[in-house]
Amino acid sequence: MNRVFTAIAGRIAALAGRPVAFILALALVVVWAVSGPIFGFSEVWQLVINTGTTIVTFLMVFLVQNSQNRDSAAIQAKLDELLRAVDQARQQFIGIEHMTDKEIDDIRAQLEADCGDGEGRPSHEAIARLQTRR
Repeated sequence: MNRVFTAIAGRIAALAGRPVAFILALALVVVWAVSGPIFGFSEVWQLVINTGTTIVTFLMVFLVQNSQNRDSAAIQAKLDELLRAVDQARQQFIGIEHMTDKEIDDIRAQLEADCGDGEGRPSHEAIARLQTRR
């Protein structure tokens, strides 16, 4: 079930992100707007676009969230592998995405202090080192 959903969600997300999908959606809205006078701008005419967009939006939220969750997990796994493979990296950072926001903020503050001027501000030397790495 997971593989089927992942395949379908990935395919739909990829298709929805293409320019042709936007053009088709725009064309559908234009056809709906042009048909307004034909249907006398009735409540049913309005309900058609409202219902259609609500259903599509509702379903796309889940597909986009699924894609983002997969991408985020893959990036975290890759970063963890880099931390594991680099000798000078602090391996205790592997898996920190599972910590609370407060714990992560504390780690960030400590890292900034380690590279800073002693008062929590990044030093010019630390910033220069980061810029030369580009």
